[in-house]
Amino acid sequence: MTKVIMHGCNGKMGQTISALIAADDEIEIVAGVDTRDEGKNPYPVFSSIGECTVEADAVIDFSTAAAVDGLLDYCAANNLPCVLCTTGLSEAQLAKVAETSKKVAVLKSANMSLGINMLLKLLKEAAQTLAPAGFDIEIVEKHHNQKLDAPSGTALALADSINEQMGNRFEYVYDRSQVRQKRDAKEIGISAVRGGTIVGDHDVIFAGADEVVTFSHRAYSKAVFGKGAIQAAKFLKGKPAGMYDMADVIG
Repeated sequence: MTKVIMHGCNGKMGQTISALIAADDEIEIVAGVDTRDEGKNPYPVFSSIGECTVEADAVIDFSTAAAVDGLLDYCAANNLPCVLCTTGLSEAQLAKVAETSKKVAVLKSANMSLGINMLLKLLKEAAQTLAPAGFDIEIVEKHHNQKLDAPSGTALALADSINEQMGNRFEYVYDRSQVRQKRDAKEIGISAVRGGTIVGDHDVIFAGADEVVTFSHRAYSKAVFGKGAIQAAKFLKGKPAGMYDMADVIG
């Protein structure tokens, strides 16, 4: 049995994961952390991670960037493996994540779904063939109107997957409205759409002369992210210090 702390337990993802874990005999939530305790959870809820006194095998984080620094300090101090799913982290916070992983196991992923992580692999192969052939690369991501950060962490991860495969020769362009010039061949355009209740859509477009190849992923429920986070927590139990990602989980 894997015992976890749900960091951000009263958010939409926190509640989704709580429901999924309630139906899973291999894992249980022993405590939650949220700024408010609405009395709707069958486990104790603490207003901050620093106040949590319950022992666990791992923590699953779906909170806010502002709460991540305290979480990382707590995990390092208590040797608690962390499944870090919050996006929109600053460069300083990313550096702290890397530093924390030297002391405790940290699994960080911009997107926890199996489909997205398979797409990350496929894009590397596609880029090897299409980028040298002159195909322009554009990424369009769509999310609900309550999402705070843009572009999405997943969109950046997709871009990074391509860029790393191609020797980091591409620059990312987020806004073309202020510059009147032709598109440079060595750029990846990243566009964000916010509206309605879109869970998460990502299109990676390879646009060449007279042909276009598009890789698309659609998430129809937040459950796909929750299921991945749960598998990650099970995987991380007992793991030594280090930085892990979903590629380690899915093998």
